[in-house]
Amino acid sequence: MSNTEQSPVVWTPDQDTLTRSRMGQFKAWLEQQGLGPFDDYHALHQWSITELDTFWQKVWDYCGLVCDVQAQKVLGNREMPGAEWFPGMKLNFAANLLRLADGDHADKEAVVAYCETRPVLRRTYAELKADAGALEAFLRSKGITRGDRVAGVVTNGYEALVGMLAATSLGAIWSSASPDFGIGAINDRFGQIEPSALVVVNGYGYGGKVFARQDDFAELIAGLPSLKVVVSIAQLPDEAPIPGELVTTWDDALKAGEGQAPSFTPVDPDHPVYILYSSGTTGKPKCIVHGTAGLLVNHAKELMLHGDVGPEDRFLYFTTCGWMMWNWQASALMTGAAVITVDGSPGYPSLNFLWETVAKERVTHYGTSARFIAGCRKAELQPAKTLDQSHLRVVFSTGSPLLPEDYDWIYTDGAPNVLLGSIAGGTDICGCFVGSTPLLPVRRGEIQCRFLGVDAVAYGDDGQPVSEGRGELVCRQPLPSMPVSFWQDPDGERYKDAYFNTFPGVWAHGDFIEFTEHGGAIIYGRSDATLNPGGVRIGTAEIYRQVETVDAVKDSLVVGRQIDGDVEVVLFVVPAEGQNVTDDLVKTLKTRIREGASPRHVPKHIVEVPDIPYTRSGKKVELAVARLINGSRKADNRDALGNPEALDRIRERLAQAGLLPD
Repeated sequence: MSNTEQSPVVWTPDQDTLTRSRMGQFKAWLEQQGLGPFDDYHALHQWSITELDTFWQKVWDYCGLVCDVQAQKVLGNREMPGAEWFPGMKLNFAANLLRLADGDHADKEAVVAYCETRPVLRRTYAELKADAGALEAFLRSKGITRGDRVAGVVTNGYEALVGMLAATSLGAIWSSASPDFGIGAINDRFGQIEPSALVVVNGYGYGGKVFARQDDFAELIAGLPSLKVVVSIAQLPDEAPIPGELVTTWDDALKAGEGQAPSFTPVDPDHPVYILYSSGTTGKPKCIVHGTAGLLVNHAKELMLHGDVGPEDRFLYFTTCGWMMWNWQASALMTGAAVITVDGSPGYPSLNFLWETVAKERVTHYGTSARFIAGCRKAELQPAKTLDQSHLRVVFSTGSPLLPEDYDWIYTDGAPNVLLGSIAGGTDICGCFVGSTPLLPVRRGEIQCRFLGVDAVAYGDDGQPVSEGRGELVCRQPLPSMPVSFWQDPDGERYKDAYFNTFPGVWAHGDFIEFTEHGGAIIYGRSDATLNPGGVRIGTAEIYRQVETVDAVKDSLVVGRQIDGDVEVVLFVVPAEGQNVTDDLVKTLKTRIREGASPRHVPKHIVEVPDIPYTRSGKKVELAVARLINGSRKADNRDALGNPEALDRIRERLAQAGLLPD
């Protein structure tokens, strides 16, 4: 059966979308300049990777990005790693995010912040700029200068955005973690980058409970001798601020710098703007350094062109400050949209809360995780029938592959009129390789397209593109938001080893992917977690697609167990409430997998567990479980897990089933 037959069209752009979307206008704008003509999106994409320099310059110009000194050219050195973007340019990241904060736009809502512990906060672009300037002035008064690291243990709210803008305005580097992280996990991150300033909450609310963390964060401060200043946010208004000599409250810090405008200090194009972190499940996280110009222009392309986000829009992406989607969401400020932030549990006070917020705030672009959409489907939510969705145009999904059944739920009960944009990339590029576009139809179970300027293909083990079927997701040409370096990696060896050792000179991303005959993409899971029973390469997502649509299953995880030179598939199942993994359920699952995938996919063992381990950014932890079942001596970093006790329960169940190695 062809991919076209497998993937029926579930949404089609109307003529208005084709011509009036920003992507449609960008295409027409290029054609007016004598480029093209472009018959369709795929022709536009082909031009964007053939004429890479011209394409990125046109994105910069069309999106209205600003710099103090123009670049001498778009690309200097083109080799990967080490591609040189916009050499000679001088610019400021915060200046671009706040470029619409003056004039007609000044009094428009910039940030609407929801959280479980405080009233809804609303701030205009003028207020956001003023607060960023005030906080920057305060940080400067404490000796914070260009190149220093400003770290945030912050919730997804107003203060996190102000902190980032203040830091990047003065040329400092912003790096954030979520306050639900353990002290060990935060130290593993910030201990490596030695921050000079820390912006930190005194606790947080989640699921109707309050977690005061003053003592924990005082301990964190004591363990970071590089700190010159700490700013304490009253996230829990009834609790005391963080104690300590270095600590100033948020209100006092803003008061101290009141009336000072942001400096928007110009920096080089590859000057670090953010430090992000790998999940760190196998040791200390890698510190991934992103450059100013490259990240900016790539986010402009992704949000304004692919996402169709503009000044009249209202943008809500449910995330934490420990996930790259926070950085992506923050860049929506450059579009002039209102950014709606939500901190707390996505299921509190009910699973409908986020959909209700989308309706109440007239959100046009709503982003969430594939896991959340699956949860809504399983709970049989029907926001399309109960809430006003007249403003909603786009729903983004990321974090893991979106099941075909979840497309069905969106287009029946979720939000039937939207473009469902399944997007995929990673922390490594703080952006996307594949995702959505307003110029193409949405097909059930498929990501729509390769992103513009992204020369992505699937490679076989021989380092050649596969003509059909699946392979390793690679990028054959430089992308501006590829990291400029890893922190504390002076010779670049760790960076090269992470992405360029598999196929020299070509970025290997670590996803197992298939590009369909009509230009779409299907991701089958992480390539380092693929299974090889009988020598056949299987993506874990292929099994999740079958298992997680069974009503009796709440969650699952699949790994390969190496035995006698072959691999057995082991499936861990969390049963739905009131259910157990019975012989009948085992039979149902094996039949579903055999018929929906193949006999090779059928697990040799199905083990009931109470919970599945996840990273703090919501990804299943397959590798730690695979190491456990295969007797690896390598210690796992439990602080990197959101629920490390799940790993203990799995170990117990494996022992009971006789599946642990001697």
